[in-house]
Formats: sequence, structure tokens, C-alpha cells
Amino acid sequence: MFTVFNTALSGLSANSTAIDIVGNNLANLNTTGYKADTVEFQDLMSQQLGTSSAQVGLGVGGVQSVRQFTQGSITQTTGAYDAAIQGNGFFVVHAADGQTLYTRAGNFTLSPTGHLQTATGENVQGWNAVGGVVNPNSTVGDIVVPISGVTPATATANMSATVNLNAGGTVGGADGTYSAPIQVVDAQGGTHTLTMTFTKTDSNKWDYAITIPDADLKTASTTPLAKGSLTFDGTGQLTTPAATDPPISVSITGLADGATDLKINWNLFNSSGTSLVTQFTQANGVSATSQDGVAAGQITKVGVSNGGLLVATYSNGQSATVGQIALATIENPGSMLAIGNNNLQPTSSTSAPAIGASGTSGRGDIVGQSLEGSTVDIATEFTNLITFQRSYQANSRVITTADQMTQDLISLIR
Repeated sequence: MFTVFNTALSGLSANSTAIDIVGNNLANLNTTGYKADTVEFQDLMSQQLGTSSAQVGLGVGGVQSVRQFTQGSITQTTGAYDAAIQGNGFFVVHAADGQTLYTRAGNFTLSPTGHLQTATGENVQGWNAVGGVVNPNSTVGDIVVPISGVTPATATANMSATVNLNAGGTVGGADGTYSAPIQVVDAQGGTHTLTMTFTKTDSNKWDYAITIPDADLKTASTTPLAKGSLTFDGTGQLTTPAATDPPISVSITGLADGATDLKINWNLFNSSGTSLVTQFTQANGVSATSQDGVAAGQITKVGVSNGGLLVATYSNGQSATVGQIALATIENPGSMLAIGNNNLQPTSSTSAPAIGASGTSGRGDIVGQSLEGSTVDIATEFTNLITFQRSYQANSRVITTADQMTQDLISLIR
């Protein structure tokens, strides 16, 4: 009968540990990316009673906590660097001591040096873009965002304007002349406003001339950058130049800012061959202009998009990929050791991680500007808490009963 004390004590110890595990789960109810632990009990070896087959158990062994890597709920956030994993995988991070750790918590930040980091300062691993292109087949490293990066200017090579010239305009009259501005960009990112002047010379015929302000040139010139004639048919459509003719070349040389000379194609027709310059009995006017030059720009914003891509937005309206977050899949994630700060450390039992891009080879998808919540279910944990408490009380009652029986036995001897 005296073994009952040890048996009941093992139950008290096991249920006490189980309550500790439940308490830890509840404490991490709101921890980003936290995976709840479940409790597993196992019995101890039984003792055989004499020569018979009857056995009496010796209690319960030490409790084991098993981390369950189930999917947590994903919530959209306003954090530009937040990321969540939908499916399998872990973010790969480097600690200050050089250790490679793994986490499901994607509440990342950007350091003053541009390093993408976890909330506790570990560097997030992935690939940095080269020329706006990421190579996920290369070796992973610290992701560094060029926070002072500049996108170079692109000189204008093509321009167009959607213009209507008044068919009822009179030669030499006020309505027989119309000027429209169009802005172009040089190779240094400087902008120049060209003026397109149309002058009616005959029925269905207009001359054009394109000029640039004298201040934009090293040496002023009275010669237009381009000039010629436009002819329209009776339906107001441009016939000369024709859609099959090459675009009108506009050359700008000797820019005052020292930028490379410009050679621009003025496209009078769109890609489907429809004239952009028309002649209808409506007031002269321009409804749209376009050109493909881009001024230089500074980074104004960086954010994580779907797939783990870090996309930078520049002050000139352009955007470019500057990096990509890597994901690792591990066959037996339960073998890793939780070391705090939402990080997991591989052990000798952990299989080798397979690192790659989001959505490849069984890896989950990275959802940008979102976070994965804790998998702790408060209702389940409260139920477990009550169950373990009742079990603890029951084992306490066993000890009380055994003690009373012992007292009764001693009383018989007396």
C-alpha cells in the first residue's frame, strides 16, 4: 500500500507540469506566430503481484509538451514590413551570435542601416535584388534595403499628343493657330517643356513646328526642333504623314544642363494605327500627352508584398523589387527548441532545412502586410485547465485516503 504515495505524487507532479504548459499557452494567447503546446502523459512500468498475471501500475511518467504546428489565423495589418506564412515553412533569421534560427513571427522592422530585422533584432534572410531582379537560386543572406537608393533617370525616347485642330479655323485667323506644351526628360533627369505649334495653311492642311525655350540650350536657336505639314481627309483623319510612315524625329542638341542630346520620336498614331491628331469642327485642344522619360527618384516607401517581395516606391512614381524573403521547410519541426523571442533553434534531431522562395516545393505562401496569430484556443485551454485541476485534486485525495488508512492500521496495532 505504501507505493500508493509515490503513485499519487507522480500524478501530482505530472498535473502540476501540465498546468504549467496550459499557463504558458494562455500567456501567449496574443503572441504573433506562436504555436500552442499540447500535453502528453505516459504511464510507468507496472509491478507484478506474486506469480500471478495481475499487475499494479506505479503511476505516471514525466509530462511531455508537444508543439502543434497548425495554421494560425492571418490578419491584415498596416505594417509595411509585416509578413505572414500561409502554409508550411519558417522565416530564416540570423542572431547576433551567428546562429541560424527559425520563426513564424513576421512582425519585421527596418534598422537604421536598412537591414530587415525581427522585432528583437535578428536579421531576416533572403535575397537582395540586382538591377530589380531577385535570384532565389543563389545563397541567402541578410536582406538590406537601399534606404537612400536612387532610381536613375530615363531619357524620353517617344512622345505623343492627342490633339484636335479646328476644321472650321480660318487661315491667318486666331482659330487657325494653336500651341500645346509637352514635357520631356533628359538623361540627367532634367525636364524641358517643348511647344508644339500648329498653323492652318489651307483647307485640311496645317503646318507644325516644335520648339524649346532658349534658356534650355547653351546657344539659342531660331530653327525649330522639327517642322513639317499635316494633311487630313474629309473625315478629319490624318493622311499625311501616313500610319505606315516612320515617326517624326525631334532632335535636341546642346542642352544647357549638359545632358546628353535627345532624339525623340513623335508618334502621330497609336499602336492600332488610329490617328492621334485629328481635324474636326471643334475648338482646338489637346486632351492628353504622353512620353516615356522618367526623372530620377528617391525611395519614399518600402513594403513587403505577396510572395515575400520587398518593393520600393520612388518619388518619381516608379517602383522596383529590392529583395525577397526566404522560407525554410523542416520535416520534423517539433524537434526544434523554443529559445524565446518567437525563435526556434534546431537540435541534433532536426532534419536539414530546405530553403527557397515562397510558394515553391511545398513551401507556403508569404502574405504581405499581414501577421499570423497565435494558435492558442482559449476555450480548449480553459477546459484543459479544469481537467488537470480535477486530476490534481483526485491525486491529492488518494494521498489523504492512503494516509488515513495508514493511521487506521497503526491504531489497530496499539
